[in-house]
Amino acid sequence: MITLILAGGVGTRLFPLSRELFPKQFIPLFDNETLFQKAVKCALLFSKPDGIIIVTSKNHVFLVRDQLSGLCEGCTVLAEPEGKNTLPAITYGILEAYTTHGSESALVLPSDQYMEITSEFTGAVQTAETLANEYLVTFGISPTSAHTGYGYIKPGITTKGGFRVDRFIEKPDRSTAEKYLAHGYLWNSGMFLFSPDMFMEELRLHAPGVAEAFTHPIDEAYRQTPAVSIDYGLLEKTSRAAVVLLNTPWNDFGSFDTLYNVMPKDANGNAVKAEFIPIESHGNLIISDRLVTTVSISDLAIIDTKDVLFVGQRHQSQNVRAIVDLLKKVGDERAILHTTVHRPWGNYTLLEKGRFYLIKRITVLPKRQLSFQLHHHRSEHWVIVQGTAEVLMDGKTILLHNGESTFVPTGMKHRLKNAGFIPLEIIEVQLGEYIGEDDIMRFDDDFGRK
Repeated sequence: MITLILAGGVGTRLFPLSRELFPKQFIPLFDNETLFQKAVKCALLFSKPDGIIIVTSKNHVFLVRDQLSGLCEGCTVLAEPEGKNTLPAITYGILEAYTTHGSESALVLPSDQYMEITSEFTGAVQTAETLANEYLVTFGISPTSAHTGYGYIKPGITTKGGFRVDRFIEKPDRSTAEKYLAHGYLWNSGMFLFSPDMFMEELRLHAPGVAEAFTHPIDEAYRQTPAVSIDYGLLEKTSRAAVVLLNTPWNDFGSFDTLYNVMPKDANGNAVKAEFIPIESHGNLIISDRLVTTVSISDLAIIDTKDVLFVGQRHQSQNVRAIVDLLKKVGDERAILHTTVHRPWGNYTLLEKGRFYLIKRITVLPKRQLSFQLHHHRSEHWVIVQGTAEVLMDGKTILLHNGESTFVPTGMKHRLKNAGFIPLEIIEVQLGEYIGEDDIMRFDDDFGRK
């Protein structure tokens, strides 16, 4: 069996924990393990490493590869030129799977959901595989509440351990969700299993625009394909959809309220990932890197990051998307970036910023290097805190060690490399009339950036 993992989502629903360039599937929420890594571990139960295909954004490829290190080195990573929703992403992965593994069945897993891998789950996958030659199979979750944030599936007649799909339903209002709960509807999990042959056959029939686009090279395919979900573009139209019941603990983390539901609680029902002193406070979600104190509050989400503090009613926290939209509208980069920004070579953390200066802590991973570059509007002063830096500047290469420093003048071509076997850490002070991240001219880059 092939497993296709979808890892291209952007970070809006758990802002400020997640950002566009650091979405929720890459956040180490559970004992320093991410949802993406949990999805990969799940995939390894059904597929060998060379049978696991990950489709992600071009902006997240380096995050994916770093989080695969030591876990699944042989996985295939596909980079989408742009996000076009789930149907193009699945088509991209299925065509790759067909090229390398023929008509083996493909299990499709989102990377941003929490799910316990139980015997019921593996049994459901085995049942779905027996249906894959006749149906496009989806997995339906037994609802535990009248949730308005999920799509629903109405099961039809039974078939070989599953049900024919009667219909798919978009996210309902509260009263409608309560009716669905009473009449045995299932939550739509966003997980699927089908044969590549049947998928492509139904795709050409019901989503010809997507099918036609992917007859072209991948960049052109993404320019031509419509942006459409697999539910709307294919499954709601096909007569060959089946659903298998998946009776296992599951959560898609669509809000801080759903995150609260799976976290351990204290005696007062507070879910806490912080140093916390509560006085008469109950049912709160608290996430912070510093001490949080509360007095007489209940059912709040308090999410504290280095640059953004979010406080809201826990049950209404899905509305955080409106905050992200407002930040994007005014061009505020906090909708996109944390103070710690991940790059293919490592990361940097913004320590302080003024009108004409900026101070960063930069970490370069072993044997990696930044691009060969120059800046038109700023100079840089580097102080080595840990490790050995190899600096190319003015046609000369020098080695700098702990406590040593160098100065990069405005307009000087330069390159920074970690020449050692431990992470290189430096403090960088930028000075200039313009200190934007886009003031960079690259001449050579290991990661293909321009």
